[in-house]
Amino acid sequence: METYKIERLLVNYKTIEEFKKFKEYGLQELSMLDDLQTNIIENNSDSPFYGIYYGGKLVARMSLYKVDAKYDKYFEPPQTYLELWKLEVLPAFQRKNFGTALVNFAKSFNLPIKTNPRVKSAEFWTKMGFSAATYDVERDFGENPLLWHPNGVKEQTR
Repeated sequence: METYKIERLLVNYKTIEEFKKFKEYGLQELSMLDDLQTNIIENNSDSPFYGIYYGGKLVARMSLYKVDAKYDKYFEPPQTYLELWKLEVLPAFQRKNFGTALVNFAKSFNLPIKTNPRVKSAEFWTKMGFSAATYDVERDFGENPLLWHPNGVKEQTR
């Protein structure tokens, strides 16, 4: 197995161009593009995106947002947690552990993690130790969040 590292993606035009190759290209990337064009920020912004470069090209990425404990409606005791979005591996690079590496990187912060799975990804998330949150109509808005709990943390019950 070849080695690769996970890195925080720079907010620059090259990164935005690489994002266009991913299916989940959307509002987050467009807002980053707007920021670039408005402020001409280059390589110095705290991007929420992390990725894996392989052979000089971005082949896997995810976004991680830290949510403050005061907004926590998922974990007990209430605490700061990570929201993992847009986990995606380009089709030619799937089943090579890039997705697993990104999730393990997120787990390395030792904070609880919430994600909303994409279609046909349940088996992957189960393998990664995530479990379905007890559905709450007001909180979940039609989503089916999955949760990962580090030691000593459990799901919040109402």
